Amino acid sequence: MKLSNTLKQFVRDESGSTAIEYGLIASLIVIASIGAFDAVANENTGLWGTVEGKVEEVMNEKNG
Repeated sequence: MKLSNTLKQFVRDESGSTAIEYGLIASLIVIASIGAFDAVANENTGLWGTVEGKVEEVMNEKNG
């Protein structure tokens, strides 16, 4: 009888599933953040490439 009561209590317990849900939500937030940071990094790299090209262009005009 004691084992069946323990199994019933285990089946009714929802605290473990709540922790798993929070873990899944946190992992989705991390994945979305990584994607956003990657997109921002690519834009930033392109921006600085443009700035570098313009600076080189001006320097060549002044020296050349």
